[in-house]
Amino acid sequence: MHTWPAPAKLNLFLHIIGQREDGYHLLQSVIQFIDLCDLLQFRVRADTSSIQCENWRDNSPRRDDLAARAARSLQKTCAVKQGVDIKLQKVIPVGAGLGGGSSNAATTLLALNRLWGCGLQQNELTRLGERLGADVPVFVRGAASWIEGVGEQLYAVTLPQPWYVVVYPKVRLHTGQMYAHPDLTRNCAAIRIRDFTPQGTRNVFEPIARRLQPKVERAFQWLGQYSFPRLTGSGSALFATFDTCQRARDALTSCPQEFIAYAVKGLNQSPVRSLCGYN
Repeated sequence: MHTWPAPAKLNLFLHIIGQREDGYHLLQSVIQFIDLCDLLQFRVRADTSSIQCENWRDNSPRRDDLAARAARSLQKTCAVKQGVDIKLQKVIPVGAGLGGGSSNAATTLLALNRLWGCGLQQNELTRLGERLGADVPVFVRGAASWIEGVGEQLYAVTLPQPWYVVVYPKVRLHTGQMYAHPDLTRNCAAIRIRDFTPQGTRNVFEPIARRLQPKVERAFQWLGQYSFPRLTGSGSALFATFDTCQRARDALTSCPQEFIAYAVKGLNQSPVRSLCGYN
């Protein structure tokens, strides 16, 4: 049994600068990883070609999980005759904008590429990831990145790696509904990588999330007592930067019970990269 991490991510900002004719939104964002991770166990099966995905703790099936879809995509692409049993321990909240499902899919592609001996290069795995979801490629590449287009244009960046407090308000926001919201700003002015600053950018989903979900608004009010909070992705989680681990942990001591909060480290390299032998 092989155990691999699947880290969460933060969108340090998220602008929409336009929309394609097919309806897809054109984005600009910076993504950084954090050390909050799901864990996936893989047991390669030579006696069957079936792919099974279960919850780690109770062995209940996870039907049509994104990790299983990633495994099936790789198996088909490389004509793999082996199967795999996947056990997934969820730590990253679902529907929070932290990229847990996309990270699970990317880790599955990277792990099974090695365990099945597929031999695909990173660019080939990235293209497979694009078919599974807009956030999957950045997790496959495993480097903090400037994001453009519909999420397929990635440029590695070097960022400060602060401590963050991440707050999950225990509510889910659905990506499709957020992107379809009539009040969403879709005409932000494009900026250049060198002009990026946290103070000069924003997350266009934040005002919508705060209006739609009172718990998100309350989470902003609480975290705002300690640092400047910002939504990640299309929500519902929010985060704020802290100078030290101790200050981040001190803030957690007053977290209301209606929220879940984590003190986490910002990472420019995904922990999966070293397992894959990437520089």
